[in-house]
Amino acid sequence: WWNGPCLVEALDELKAPEQPVDKPLRIPIQDVYNIKGVGCVPVGRVETGVLRPGDKVVIMPPGKEAEVKSIESHHEPLQEAKPGDNIGFNLRGVSKAEIRRGDVVGKPDNPPTVVKEFIAKIVVIKHPTAITAGYTQVFHIHSAQLACQITELIEKLDPKTGAVLEKNPKFLKNGDAATVKIVPTQPLCAEEYSKFPQLGRFAIRDMGQTVAAGMVIKVTPKE
Repeated sequence: WWNGPCLVEALDELKAPEQPVDKPLRIPIQDVYNIKGVGCVPVGRVETGVLRPGDKVVIMPPGKEAEVKSIESHHEPLQEAKPGDNIGFNLRGVSKAEIRRGDVVGKPDNPPTVVKEFIAKIVVIKHPTAITAGYTQVFHIHSAQLACQITELIEKLDPKTGAVLEKNPKFLKNGDAATVKIVPTQPLCAEEYSKFPQLGRFAIRDMGQTVAAGMVIKVTPKE
């Protein structure tokens, strides 16, 4: 009744996805420690690119430049950190007080984007009433958690096809999909989903529940 491979054979045939090592470096910071005798040690997951000891890096939004002294993963020293690696890395030239969770590490020649505003597609999952322009709530995007405001409802979309149903809708309710304009209340690093999926998706949380989820389709960099 079944002519295909058995489960174990099917699993063996699965190919691992290619790691985005050719993309610019992006490491959202999960936490920052100050270790006695070592110095400033941020921890985070490498999302794209490659990090090596001796590399010059820049941390955005604060714009602090530093040098990587060493890299560790699970107490083992690394000579190269690739996408998917959870690492701690010792930085020279920056202190714990100058960087924080939600900042993003990149290379000076292609720094992470600090956004002034961005256009996103969202789907309303569970909201007690309706979302209107001016709605401000906590956005969870990569390791950052900060308040952002939906300043404009641009289009209401068909959740299945993506077709435009209505221009400039007055409100959004549960199950609605839409294109909206969003402005962060504090400096925020975000990237377009088409270029960096890991830094271009977000959830909107309110009262301990996920109200909506979305992805960034266009960013306006902060000058």
